[in-house]
Amino acid sequence: MLADSIRELESGSLARIRAARTLEELEAVRVEVLGRKGTLTLAQKEIGKLAPADRPAFGQILNGAKRDLEAEFDRRKSEFDQAATGARLKGEWLDLTLPAPPPRRGHLHPITRIQRELEELFRSLGFAVLDGPEVEDEYHNFDALNIPAEHPARDMQDTFWLEGGHLLRTHTSPVQVRGMERLGPPLRMIAPGRVFRNESVDASHEHTFYQLEGMMIDRDVSVAHLLYFMKTLLTAIFHREVTVRLRPGYFPFVEPGFELDIQCLICGGTGCAVCKQSGWVELLPCGLVNPNVLRMSAIDPEEWNGFAFGLGLTRLAMMRYGIDDIRHLQGGDLRFLEQF
Repeated sequence: MLADSIRELESGSLARIRAARTLEELEAVRVEVLGRKGTLTLAQKEIGKLAPADRPAFGQILNGAKRDLEAEFDRRKSEFDQAATGARLKGEWLDLTLPAPPPRRGHLHPITRIQRELEELFRSLGFAVLDGPEVEDEYHNFDALNIPAEHPARDMQDTFWLEGGHLLRTHTSPVQVRGMERLGPPLRMIAPGRVFRNESVDASHEHTFYQLEGMMIDRDVSVAHLLYFMKTLLTAIFHREVTVRLRPGYFPFVEPGFELDIQCLICGGTGCAVCKQSGWVELLPCGLVNPNVLRMSAIDPEEWNGFAFGLGLTRLAMMRYGIDDIRHLQGGDLRFLEQF
């Protein structure tokens, strides 16, 4: 009787294996019959209950059923595998005679676009484009710009300090100092580059951003010269008239100093996160070079004077392209960058 039940189990299981429509159904039959707790596996435990003389015959029937079921299972599994491979080849077929797609071309980051336009503009006005180290010493970043150790302006810089009195430059003004030391007057120069501030990041502030600072040292330079170059700069970069305001500002390296603000181009002056609901964005701190700065670079302020200005390339790019969050610019999201 036990042998008959094994034969019935084998016959029924073979029929189920052959009728399986998916690999999952086939696997379910295998687990139910041949698995560790399957019916055929459990039947092997019945051998110990048989008389010694009946055990060999029952074992042969059991092993034969197991062998036939495993063979049929492997055959059906092979059919499913072949069908899946055929479907994949059909779906992923590639005509190797077709020409390959062209490589994707990169494009310039919006800040790089702004920087290159300004470099071209100032070169046409007779300015040199200078560069300097991003890891600066305390003298060039602060002392030579009329910001001694006890000066409160140092606390406003939120500096990343390194070992040995070095730091990550907080502005590109040190390049102006190095330009005066190396070239001397008369001098026209701009210094674009990356700067670092230990600030909290929000929609309008980043710890790493880009600036462009400029300087003109000559005889009889006035505020009128400064305003001419600033208006020329803004008209060239925005390709239209923009609303600006000039108000007094304090900076240790210029005297007198001014803040040139631009009406927010994101909200049109109504107030948003970029302009902190004020309708204005600080864009161009500027002024006439402080005589102490000239003296620190061995330039006689009785003979020479000049103006200096600085602007945020990052904020300028935000105004130019209508970007409402500064964090997009260095986020690395290609979906954002591919818009430009």
